[in-house]
Order: sequence, then structure tokens, then C-alpha cells
Amino acid sequence: MLRIQDLHAGYGATPILFGVSLEVKEGEAVALLGKNGMGKTTLMKTAMGFIKPTRGGIDFQGSDLTRLTPHEIARRGVGFVPENRRIFPGLTVRENLELGLSAVPHRSASLRRQRLDEVFGHFPRLSERIEQPAKTLSGGEQQMLAIARVMMAGARLILMDEPTQGLAPALIRHIRDMIRELVRLRVTVLLVEQNARVALSVCDRGYIMEKGSIVFQGSAAELRDSSVTREKLGV
Repeated sequence: MLRIQDLHAGYGATPILFGVSLEVKEGEAVALLGKNGMGKTTLMKTAMGFIKPTRGGIDFQGSDLTRLTPHEIARRGVGFVPENRRIFPGLTVRENLELGLSAVPHRSASLRRQRLDEVFGHFPRLSERIEQPAKTLSGGEQQMLAIARVMMAGARLILMDEPTQGLAPALIRHIRDMIRELVRLRVTVLLVEQNARVALSVCDRGYIMEKGSIVFQGSAAELRDSSVTREKLGV
């Protein structure tokens, strides 16, 4: 579904990514692991069109994304759940969710109702809080809202950046269960996560990044058992 080949990118004259290649097959959950400052978020932002690569390719279901804007990429079916969630705190849960439809062409009232029903079926807690301002939600509920918002757009691939960051252990378990639910729904996930144990408990495969390059890859079991994982991630 997603193939990144020999990707180079950075900020201005500062290079961050050096020939990154990875792929995510349809229906998979794939982890992208690494310590802070290794280029994981830069890779996500480049895949989503916020940063233009200086070299390399990003292919989504046969389409080249490298020249598209973030809005155009979202319309192709790629959703992005950024670090720190980036919900609109002053808007209600309903209003935040309906903003997810902005990437959908030819949206209608019936489609809005259908998508809301689907989201609330998977995340009933949001239904209970539908008219609450998003700022009144717990951290875990806000993360749930950020995921549900990209589902409103009908995303077939979701890029998730550090979804458990700053959450208590009980909420981390809840986020893990939400990712498992996405996989059950056949939504494809590329997950950036510093908590390697959580990531490898929900993902099929993984890659380890260091200094802007992929240094190791394998199945979740291989990564859990590898000395490279212990060396690079300290787990």
C-alpha cells in the first residue's frame, strides 16, 4: 500500500533523512522505532506532504505522492494523527469529527451521519461526549478523537506519531487496544512510537531508525528478540 524508496529530506539546508526505504502492505500495522531526533517525525511529515523530499519516491497504491499537497494526499486516503494530537480544543467533539470530512469530496449530510455512526460504533465514549468541548476530554479521549477524525475522512492508511506520549499506563493500554481495533477493521497503520514494547505488541513488523536511516528491520518477534533493538532502543 505504501512504498518509500531512497527518501532524502530535511529542513532548509539541514538534511534529516538519508536514503530511507520501507514498505507497508495493505492491512498491516508497521512500527517505526528509534530514539528522539532520529528522523521518524520528519519521515511522517514528508510522507504527508508537509516537507518536500530532495530525492526519492513515496508511492501510495500506485500513485506518486511527492508532488502532492497534504490536502490532496488526505483525499487519496492517507490520514495523519500527529504528535500531541492537534485537536481543536474550543470545538466540540462533533465539530472536531466533522472537520475530518473536509478532505472528502462530494460530502453530504447522509455521509456525515454514516461516518459518525461508524466512528461511534468503534468509540462509544466519544458518542457520550459528543457536545463537550474537546479540551474537557482526558488525554486518552483526545487521542481517541484524533484517530476518529481521520477515520471520518475514510482513511485507508493512517500515519500515527507517538500516540501514547504523555499518557498514563492505563490509557496506554487503551490506545494499544484502539490500534488493534484499526487493524481488525483492515485499516493499514504506520506507527511511530518510542514505547517499543507497546508498538511491537500491536504491529506485524517494524523498522529501527538511527540518524535518518533505517538500520534494522524484521518481524515484531525478531525485533523483540534482537540485540540490535536492545542496543539502539535500550529495551
